[in-house]
Amino acid sequence: MSQAVVTFKNPQGESLAGVLEIPSGPIKSYALFAHCFTCSKNNPAATWITCALASQGIAVLRFDFTGLGDSSGEFSHTNFSSNVQDLLAAAQYLEDHYAAPSLLIGHSLGGSAVLAAAQELVAVKAVATIGAPATAAHLKHLFADSYHQLTQQSSVEVQLGGRAFNIRRQFIEDLEKYNSVAHIHALNKALLIFHSPADTIVSIDEAARIYTAAKHPKSFVSLDHADHLLSDSKDAYYVANVLSAWVGRYLTVEQAAVKENATDVPVIQPGSVIVRECDKKFTREILTSHHRLISDEPIALGGTDLGFNPYELLLAALGSCTSMTLRMYANHKQIDLQDIQVELHHDRIHANDCAGCDEHPQQIDVITRVIQLTGHLDEKQRTRLLEIANACPVHKTLNSKIQINTSLMDA
Repeated sequence: MSQAVVTFKNPQGESLAGVLEIPSGPIKSYALFAHCFTCSKNNPAATWITCALASQGIAVLRFDFTGLGDSSGEFSHTNFSSNVQDLLAAAQYLEDHYAAPSLLIGHSLGGSAVLAAAQELVAVKAVATIGAPATAAHLKHLFADSYHQLTQQSSVEVQLGGRAFNIRRQFIEDLEKYNSVAHIHALNKALLIFHSPADTIVSIDEAARIYTAAKHPKSFVSLDHADHLLSDSKDAYYVANVLSAWVGRYLTVEQAAVKENATDVPVIQPGSVIVRECDKKFTREILTSHHRLISDEPIALGGTDLGFNPYELLLAALGSCTSMTLRMYANHKQIDLQDIQVELHHDRIHANDCAGCDEHPQQIDVITRVIQLTGHLDEKQRTRLLEIANACPVHKTLNSKIQINTSLMDA
């Protein structure tokens, strides 16, 4: 499992910051996670749930709404409508660079936002809410003491979760637009509602309003004893496990085929590698007898940047073999080598004067390897370690004449 740090623009041109949790194996589907009101993408529940979903094959983008966390913009200029627009911008980013999300997940007010945004996202097949109010207007009770002030002035400072936020009159006025459950009745997506009967921030009655307004297929899961923020990681992981199992029913045919393929792991002999497609672009799953990883190309080259590109894998093979060989030698000779870092770069250079070149201009591949050794080493030891690095098995393989025999498997 890995992460990709992403940025994208909202309709106002402000940069929103996000983290894409990427599964280590085939990707079943893409999802968007909307965090709770005034929280951030790094809220513990958001992090736990998205990481757990990624471990089960669902790539999840969590991001900071405008003016929160690492995203730019002023929180005081935002409202519920802008949150919905941020969600749509995040969905468009996924569609442009990876694949359109098929699942929306929202925590607390983020749940209200995904319910409002879902109808505008055709590719979305399923929606899940966690401790969510049925409508954004439910939020007004947090500002009950500020209503009178907002009639006299354009903004007030309120305390939410122990932090101070400036709230403008337009924020309260915008909530009035979202005081109906009609959009839930017209959702036309599979819906899963998580809510705790012990939630003291958003009453479980709100879950009942959502469930009553929605059409089937709809499901409800009670989070016994959980608090509103899912501050116990066990509750967050429970949500992720149930959600992963539930959403599989609503994947598209193409995505379901990927899921089935994930369980079709061939028998691989030690020393062998199998590479197979994850999509119709450049994403590839690399399998050994015990491990999996993803290879891809950068977005600029038409890939989705979900893993190492082929030359990065080549450099990784040389770098890791170099480091391992140095460590084995240092341990055997009891040399005080405390740490090893190997940095590598691949390039092609013109080689007009190289031995054996034809008359036509050619290029040769050049790998630059810089080794940083930390420890109490004298010059003789450093020189010997450099010799050992040049004798590592992968280095020898790359310097030798390599014969590659290729054939096609019978149809």
